Amino acid sequence: MTRATGDAGSRWLVLSIFALSTAVNYLDRQTLATVAPLLQAEFRLSNEQYGLILSAFSITYAASAMFAGMLIDRVGLDRAIGWAVGLWSCAGIATGFTSGLGGLVGCRAALGTAEAAGIPAAGKAIHQYVKPAERALGNAINQTGVSVGAALAAPLATWLAVRRGWRSAFVATGVLGLMWIPAWRWAASRAPVAPLPKPGAGDAAEILRDRRLWRFVAANALSMVGYSLWTNWTTKYLVSARHLTLVQAAWYAWIPPVAAAIGGFAGGSLSWKWIAQGVPAPAARFRACLAASAVSLATAAIPAAPSAAWATAGISLSLFAVAAFSVNMYTLPLDVFGGARAAFAVSMLVASYGVAQAAVSWGFGRIVDLHGYAPLTLVAALTPLAACAVLRPSVKLS
Repeated sequence: MTRATGDAGSRWLVLSIFALSTAVNYLDRQTLATVAPLLQAEFRLSNEQYGLILSAFSITYAASAMFAGMLIDRVGLDRAIGWAVGLWSCAGIATGFTSGLGGLVGCRAALGTAEAAGIPAAGKAIHQYVKPAERALGNAINQTGVSVGAALAAPLATWLAVRRGWRSAFVATGVLGLMWIPAWRWAASRAPVAPLPKPGAGDAAEILRDRRLWRFVAANALSMVGYSLWTNWTTKYLVSARHLTLVQAAWYAWIPPVAAAIGGFAGGSLSWKWIAQGVPAPAARFRACLAASAVSLATAAIPAAPSAAWATAGISLSLFAVAAFSVNMYTLPLDVFGGARAAFAVSMLVASYGVAQAAVSWGFGRIVDLHGYAPLTLVAALTPLAACAVLRPSVKLS
């Protein structure tokens, strides 16, 4: 097990700065969801075509994740994350210069390829800088990066789109990513880590033969249905189903990501408490996932909410539950498979999320066009429980 050679404070500081890359990642990603009504109006895109754009990102995200994980394990965290952030920032900037559906699909595909390295790199960083019992809290810090990026996307992208056009939003967020790279290189030098052993040629194949990995993969795909729904469709839901303007929707759309950040720390703290009481780490993670699944059932009631404010509260509770589940789900591979293949193990979960989102995004758009949002909220309410059912045989509960 590798530990940073710096003191505890510097290690947590470095991890927090790393989480800013996740914030930039999700700021780039969520800018599209924020300005989607403007894009659809300019390019005359249907919800089904919007779903196609989301699928383009998800397909390359899923296809690249495993290779990104292997690359991170092979070349090391510092070099890999610098390359990844540079590439996805350039893809984001290029989106601001597109002229139609084909360009949007191409840019989102490039963005998905580069951003596939983000979460595996976070898993590697958490394993390097955080003690085992605290890893879910480390993931909670990274979840805060997710939430900060998603929360800033709505007001920042809306402000830029209203004043300078939607294209400027993509250019600005891409530039922020390029600015992060030198900041990370400075931060990483503050808490150097002892070198990890290089993964052996057969390590990945050994992990792929482990049934636990495939249960983790399937459980993660199921658990992220609600996440895919609300990170890509919240603004559109508030505009189309709740009849808000884009500016009005932006006043609400930043709230669910904040709830997700709180949910991440709640889920991480819950498993940390149980581990401190002597519960084995995988069992503690599973218990936290089960508790989050119970909270997620409230998602089905969102279409019945009497106002946009109450609907936003429901979406916030749904993302709270997803984040509490996710920080524990993404920590399980670190507990089970160790540090030399930490990025690869986590990358398989990233791939499962990408496959799941690619599979459902077009269908989400089709269902919204035909039946509205009620069927989607019902599915999102139930899939975390299904994920727990898949996960249970691979986790010792005592």
